[in-house]
Amino acid sequence: MAEKTYLGPQGIIEKKKKYIMPCLAHFYREPRQFVRGSMQYLYDSEGKQYLDCFAGVSVINCGHCNPEINAKVTEQVNTLQHVCNIYLTENFVNLAEKLAEVTPGDLQKSFFCSTGTEANEGAALLAQIYTGRSEFIALRNGLHGRTKLTMSLTGIGMWRTDPNPVGGISFAPNPYCYRCPLGKKYPECDLACANAVEDIIKTATSGQPAAFIAESIQGNAGIVVPPEGYFQRVKEILSHYGALFIVDEVQTGFARTGKMFAIENFDVVPDIMSMAKALGNGAPISAFISTAEIADKYTRPGASTLGGNPVSSTAGLAVLEYIEEHKLMENANARGQQLRAGLRELQKKHPIIGDIRGLGLMDGAEFVKPDGSPAPEELDSVLEAMKDRGFIIGKNGIGRNVMAFQPPLVITEENINEVLNALDMVLTEQNL
Repeated sequence: MAEKTYLGPQGIIEKKKKYIMPCLAHFYREPRQFVRGSMQYLYDSEGKQYLDCFAGVSVINCGHCNPEINAKVTEQVNTLQHVCNIYLTENFVNLAEKLAEVTPGDLQKSFFCSTGTEANEGAALLAQIYTGRSEFIALRNGLHGRTKLTMSLTGIGMWRTDPNPVGGISFAPNPYCYRCPLGKKYPECDLACANAVEDIIKTATSGQPAAFIAESIQGNAGIVVPPEGYFQRVKEILSHYGALFIVDEVQTGFARTGKMFAIENFDVVPDIMSMAKALGNGAPISAFISTAEIADKYTRPGASTLGGNPVSSTAGLAVLEYIEEHKLMENANARGQQLRAGLRELQKKHPIIGDIRGLGLMDGAEFVKPDGSPAPEELDSVLEAMKDRGFIIGKNGIGRNVMAFQPPLVITEENINEVLNALDMVLTEQNL
């Protein structure tokens, strides 16, 4: 059998320039071509191994090419791939039943689609159908998708590329305590960012918004974790005005934060929840789920051609089983505590690290200059050096200055020590 040959990084970049729309960028000054994955590891076209600390942006929670999950998916691929969900198959109703069991509160009825964008679009539609209202409140620096409505609900300038965004959307200050948009300090602030939601309802809307949408933890904003009590206060305000709470769990769901869903860390039950990414562990699947009372208002025809297809639904069922059987929530908690503790030790030695935050294995280290301003160039240099040492780490934040750790949840104690030691050496070498 002939040895496999690859285009290589430069060959891919050349074809990318010719055949891919230029909106799609790539990480690294010297990117690699990844050709194989195995649990927490990636391998490039030259055979080099990398510890993956980003999981394809919180997708591969159960590990790359997980053999237990892939065996079930392969069997399904060889049995029945697709007939559309207007015909009866079993896997998608079994997955919906399982989601009703693992989601908080009385969330019960699901609609399956293929991407997080679709799930958020559907969640917003359901809120409008149920309330009979059309206005939304979203958070500054939130990210909800790439369609016209979800892009309009997004509060990050670089992702709002639609020249004519949808109207009727107001933005509330996000609960970013390290760089409070209101210039206050927690807890003395009395959750002013949450209280601002009521001011916005009174002054920037008709007084009757359909819903408030927020990520449980803002991923692209830089792993922004709300302070204790934030979502509870917001939910009280929304209830007073008859508005729904939509929680976006596209990045945060499926054991990422040490709970099955991140909102469970905040003791609040949303009215509608969207999910995607890790549900399929690489298979394209998403969903939005709501209470029977809300969901049962969606009676006019609605379907998604590939939503809940037999293969993706099999992947979702296998993912939920694997999370429970292999105690990934517990591992996310333990390894996340280890990672944040290690990062805090590095922070004492390396002043470039201005803030450390996160829950479970969704953690961020914000890089700052001596005056506290963002340090994106320094972060890029560190990420490049870490890649060269065999570690793939993400980047986000409004200033593109937050080192993002969102690894497969199968990562080990030894792996965390390895990445911390390598990061210490790189920061020392670069005198940061």
